[in-house]
Amino acid sequence: MEPSYTPVEIEKKWQQHWAEQGLDRTIEDPSKPKFYALSMFPYPSGTLHMGHVRNYTITDVIARLQRMRGYRVLHPMGWDAFGLPAENAAIDRGIHPATWTHQNIGQMKQQLSQLGLSYDWDRELATCSPDYYRWTQWLFLEFFNAGLAYQKESAVNWDPIDQTVLANEQVDAAGRSWRSGALVERKLLRQWFFKITDYAERLLQDLDELAGWPERVRLMQENWIGKSTGARVVFTTEEGQELPVFTTRPDTLWGATFLVLSPEHPLVPQITTAAQQEAVSQYQTATAAKSDIDRTDDTQEKTGVWTGNYGINPVNQAKIPIWIADYVLMGYGTGAIMAVPAHDQRDFDFAQRFGLEIKVVVQPPDWEPGQPLTTAWAGEGTLVNSGLWDGLAAGKGQGQSVPGAIAHLEAQGIGQGQVTYRLRDWLISRQRYWGVPIPVIHCDTCGPVAVPEEQLPVLLPDNVAFSGRGPSPLAQLSDWIAVDCPCCGQPARRETDTMDTFIDSSWYYLRYGDAQNSQQIFDPAKVNSWLPVDQYVGGIEHAILHLLYSRFVTKVLYDRGLLQFQEPFQKLLTQGMVQAATYKNPATGKYIPPEQVSDRTNPTDPDSGEKLEVFYEKMSKSKYNGVDPQTVVQKYGADTARMFILFKAPPEKDLEWDDADVEGQFRFLNRVWRLVATFQPQAVKALPNPLPKAEKDLRRAIHTAIGAITEDLEGDYQFNTAVSELMKLSNALQDSKLSGSLVYQEGIFTLVKLLAPFAPHLCEELWQRLGRSGSIHQQPWPVVDPEALVVDEITLVIQVMGKTRGTIQVPAGSDQGTLEQLALASEVAQRYIDGKTIRKTIVVPGKLVNIVVG
Repeated sequence: MEPSYTPVEIEKKWQQHWAEQGLDRTIEDPSKPKFYALSMFPYPSGTLHMGHVRNYTITDVIARLQRMRGYRVLHPMGWDAFGLPAENAAIDRGIHPATWTHQNIGQMKQQLSQLGLSYDWDRELATCSPDYYRWTQWLFLEFFNAGLAYQKESAVNWDPIDQTVLANEQVDAAGRSWRSGALVERKLLRQWFFKITDYAERLLQDLDELAGWPERVRLMQENWIGKSTGARVVFTTEEGQELPVFTTRPDTLWGATFLVLSPEHPLVPQITTAAQQEAVSQYQTATAAKSDIDRTDDTQEKTGVWTGNYGINPVNQAKIPIWIADYVLMGYGTGAIMAVPAHDQRDFDFAQRFGLEIKVVVQPPDWEPGQPLTTAWAGEGTLVNSGLWDGLAAGKGQGQSVPGAIAHLEAQGIGQGQVTYRLRDWLISRQRYWGVPIPVIHCDTCGPVAVPEEQLPVLLPDNVAFSGRGPSPLAQLSDWIAVDCPCCGQPARRETDTMDTFIDSSWYYLRYGDAQNSQQIFDPAKVNSWLPVDQYVGGIEHAILHLLYSRFVTKVLYDRGLLQFQEPFQKLLTQGMVQAATYKNPATGKYIPPEQVSDRTNPTDPDSGEKLEVFYEKMSKSKYNGVDPQTVVQKYGADTARMFILFKAPPEKDLEWDDADVEGQFRFLNRVWRLVATFQPQAVKALPNPLPKAEKDLRRAIHTAIGAITEDLEGDYQFNTAVSELMKLSNALQDSKLSGSLVYQEGIFTLVKLLAPFAPHLCEELWQRLGRSGSIHQQPWPVVDPEALVVDEITLVIQVMGKTRGTIQVPAGSDQGTLEQLALASEVAQRYIDGKTIRKTIVVPGKLVNIVVG
């Protein structure tokens, strides 16, 4: 009786066996080439979702493939375990964040193990563990000692009711606190920063080195860094105070008709007149309640207030009004801009709104002097109304207006050429508990002092209360705060801010290379042996901050002599989202759970009977369209879940969940099971030479599959087409009548090996049933035999007067004369040319012969 395929039973058996044997432990063998396969580590929320399954399955296939190809492979997993959700859980549930976090880690680790992911759990790390965050603090001290960590005042979200700082995620779209409901204010606090701007140019230039990254991601980073070339121009107030601005178009200075300052600009209180004081103060208060995103949203109507004062344009001494407006941010540039409304749409809209002068200085096409503009002209043209600059061609090229304007400004001492970046220094302070304590002590005599390295880690105290009100719990622990200064011994204070969790995740990939080291952050020799990461896999949502910060940290450690590489990730794969059918009532905006929709072909609201919209959207609890991986694994097995995830769409594209396609992959694995489980291998012996035609054809199909699948698993990792090739090979074996042949046996062994990275449990079981020793995952990856691909015969199409009349088999490589003879002598041709005069024959080698008759 044929044994049945029982995936849950088989998978549990092999997961236990692999763990006992240490099959996935990293092999430190310098004689082998290295391959570092890494998925972005998860936040331990407690539950895996299908996005996790897709990410980790993709990386696991790559890791398993490279082991079979003879590489020593590093494939680790850990937990991005600090952060706000754990602190919120402490407030809501009355438990310690550590308790909540470690419970979730245990639960998610169990779920991961059920997917058959080949992780080296000996290298597991959690960013909330003291043996990890000790080295995060050490890393901070490296930045501090290098002059790359500093403090300055910066705006934070402030809840006036709970009297606490809020993260951006705790402020809703209306600008209200998620907990108290109060309108959030902007408040200045002294906070810690990393000088990422010192590395802006290197981060930008080295994007060219990342050929293995998606162009989309590189462009996103380039835009985030935002290099601008222009000039720093010094305006003055009527009282003579300097008011510098940066502009990429200094050639349009003659068209600057007003200045706009950020409401937070330090000059605002000094230049605001008494008559405008109340209006300015009210506007500053209103601006403080807005996020930077809202302030810079170009779809919003422009707002602003005149200060009552004027500035002096340095090129023509024109007196122009000074305004404040929320769309100018203090954190960007100088916090002040010169407005040229004729040639900048944002300034044009502002000028239109408040009746300010619009002066053309770059002549638009078909424009007559004195003619009012209906929109800003940002294109090319000739300078007009610009004094000595009139007639210059507008542009940044040699001999054009921008270089000429910069030279003039520098000669007059009123400006200078300058390069600026949109990138701001990295704000790393968080006024929260559940994060890495910043290892700094504040002394009234010595200033900020680094905690001595031998005193690391600065441990998070346990005796804290979580209310969600007031300052950070750490700031309320007077006994913990009070400490002697390491320099002078006088009473001092600990820093009570913790670090941004992006710091934890900006170096974790380095720690995996030497995860158990208790004496140093890592052994440089080991890390330089394993790094950079060969293949990194994660979501596009991390394209900017996480990846940029990781690149920055790597470059700093390179400069500190710890690393021999400057880029952490050689290749990057950003997998698409997992989407599912979603049902929504367009009239109410309410989402309907699928189980409440009785007729999926004509879905209606179960309460109102209104017609529902049906579309695919990212899986989400709030949209009732999530699919629990646990349910799928229990019903079909992890191998089926993996196969579906890999087959349904290319890895970089969004994937639409479909139960029917899951069933299809389950049926395919059942077919493979039936094909292999009952096969009885023969004793190994040489293949007959020459092979009969049927066996030649089958062997060609086998090696064609090896070549196609190997190619699909290189470069862009087209797993979906690789699975299609596996299906073709399975079908070829199933259709074959050669089950007693050694070629058929080669095909069975090859199919199981090729399938092993995709369906690891099934293939391990089949390998054992085939009587093979060792693990299939330690077998060499199949290699194409070029001779197997040689074709002895080809199909030649016979045409008469251009019409296809049939085909014949002819020896491969036949010359034109031979093909013509064989075609004319064939039964197909004789049937149609009998008694007719052959005028000529047209031979297309390897394809067809066309016979033209009279």
